[in-house]
Amino acid sequence: MKYYKSQLGSNRTRMKKTPIDRVDLESILQPETALERRLIQDPEFRRGLGWGIPRFGHPEGEVYKHIREVLDNIDRFDISADEREKLRLITFVHDTFKHLEDKSYPRDWSKHHGVYARRFLERHYDDPVVLRIVELHDEAYYAWRHKHLYHQHWEGTERLRRLLDAMGDDIQLYYLFFKADTQTGDKNQAPLKWFEMVVKDIEVVPSVW
Repeated sequence: MKYYKSQLGSNRTRMKKTPIDRVDLESILQPETALERRLIQDPEFRRGLGWGIPRFGHPEGEVYKHIREVLDNIDRFDISADEREKLRLITFVHDTFKHLEDKSYPRDWSKHHGVYARRFLERHYDDPVVLRIVELHDEAYYAWRHKHLYHQHWEGTERLRRLLDAMGDDIQLYYLFFKADTQTGDKNQAPLKWFEMVVKDIEVVPSVW
């Protein structure tokens, strides 16, 4: 968070976008594992890191700046080294393929950026829990949106049920990522508060803000 605020100042929308090849991703993202370093050197991955302009929910603009914010949040959790490593990897990958996403209506959910991210990560990593969270990382938000924005209560309940069934005993790790991801930028906090209230099998952690 400190990086993009210092770089963008108070009038972020007028700043010129820096080409990703001129961004020092090593210094900003501070990779800690061989896989993290390999990812930020991959040309396909780097294209995704440079995508994005300031917008609601993501005033920071580019994906790599959002990743930095989420990583900072993860560092505020009291978690094991293994959990931290998994959450960092999810963070690196989760939004990096938004530039490929097809948002035409009706939605083809096989073209969601989480699906593209999972397919990419499968070439490098095989932990099924991490892959599942990468693919489904927006599902909690979509369940909330059905119920509270669209007033489609059955659809929202079913979407949440499918998410909980998919995550099973790993719902706490999913929740930690959802919290770290949601408490960034100027995102609406209502989906996170709702999730913490309705999901009984999680241990709610303090705000990272």
